[in-house]
Amino acid sequence: MKSLISATALSLALTASAFAADLPSRKEAPVYVPPPPPPMWTGFYAGLNAGGTFDASNGNVYTAGGPIWESPAFGVGAGALIAGYGATSNSAIPTSNGGFIGGGQAGYNFQFYNAFVVGLEADIQGIAGSSSSGNAVTAAPSTSPIEDPSTAVRSSTASKRLDYLGTVRGRLGYLFTPTLLVYATGGLAYGGANLSASYFATDVGAFSPFAVPVFGGSSYSDTRVGWTVGGGLEWMFMPNWSAKLEYLYYDLGTMTNSPSFSTLTFNPALALAAGASPVFGLTGQQSWASYRSHVVRVGVNYHFNWGAPAPVLAKY
Repeated sequence: MKSLISATALSLALTASAFAADLPSRKEAPVYVPPPPPPMWTGFYAGLNAGGTFDASNGNVYTAGGPIWESPAFGVGAGALIAGYGATSNSAIPTSNGGFIGGGQAGYNFQFYNAFVVGLEADIQGIAGSSSSGNAVTAAPSTSPIEDPSTAVRSSTASKRLDYLGTVRGRLGYLFTPTLLVYATGGLAYGGANLSASYFATDVGAFSPFAVPVFGGSSYSDTRVGWTVGGGLEWMFMPNWSAKLEYLYYDLGTMTNSPSFSTLTFNPALALAAGASPVFGLTGQQSWASYRSHVVRVGVNYHFNWGAPAPVLAKY
């Protein structure tokens, strides 16, 4: 009986082991580890900006007016050019060149090492209210033997203006948070500059009744090319949308007008009646101004993310 019970128990144990071996093995479900999100700053973007510009070159237009050179029409020394009266008159004419600036920008960002962003941006904007004019008056005593005593008086008016400003800049930034970018920027700047100046010159003194005042002036426009540098903050406030605050300093160099010349004629009849030798004169003026300004502006960008890699879903 004991042998029979032992044999039966052994048989049952072996059968249970074989049945368990045939059952499918149970494993733990794989743990899903999501891939890292794609860089949100990589890709193309475009947007609008608006702000103000403030002249960094004190706004002055500088003028240099030459003396009035005289030549007698007849008499002793006829036809000889003699030294003019009045020294060269240099003036710093103040103008105000601040104004509203607004336009658009487009660029491309590339995010690397998670927290760094490098990119290229181009923008162009118009400038409103950047034109103003100023006036300066100079007077210099006569140095001419036939005009003494008298004074050369010159009144100069000048203005400068920048119609538009564009830049092409590189950007390098650091992400303090995944949505907040702090960056430095710099590159090429260009703009449409205008410079104009006019003057009025006359003789004041013994020969005033015989003098005919002269007027002259010139205007010049040019596309100036220079450089710019600055920095800013950009915040990705919702998917594909960011807002920025930016400062730029630009320098487009100095623009110089061509010299402007005019003749100063003395009334011959009055001069002869007074027993004087009639004369004619020549005077001129040149002007120049610097185009350097600060720009503070805000902007908004839409990020297309065309250049961003698509998310990868793991398969098991």
